[in-house]
Amino acid sequence: MNGVIVRHLKQVPAVPCPCGMSTRLITRKDTPMVNFHRTIIENSEPHYHKQTTEIYYILSGHGQMICDNQHIDLEPGLCIYLPPGVRHQVKGTIETIIVGVPALDPEDEYFDQKTGDD
Repeated sequence: MNGVIVRHLKQVPAVPCPCGMSTRLITRKDTPMVNFHRTIIENSEPHYHKQTTEIYYILSGHGQMICDNQHIDLEPGLCIYLPPGVRHQVKGTIETIIVGVPALDPEDEYFDQKTGDD
């Protein structure tokens, strides 16, 4: 099985990430081609990626995703495609699968600068 990656969710510990807690089943360390994360997001900060396209598949929970000022109501079964450069954040609490192409590089997460007025 040359190159095949097999992991079960219970084999991978969840880790903190800027959006919440993420179980990273396939990461950039495995392959630069794609990542596959199960992430629990609670009220994330607005951010974007310059290189990575993300696909979110909502497993559970409700809320809204704000994509470049467009509000999308989140519910289980919804799939969202986010090309590079789209500023996005989640309001509410959701459990989601996130597929990133190419695999997310932590250096490719850009957050808005906070000012003293926040």
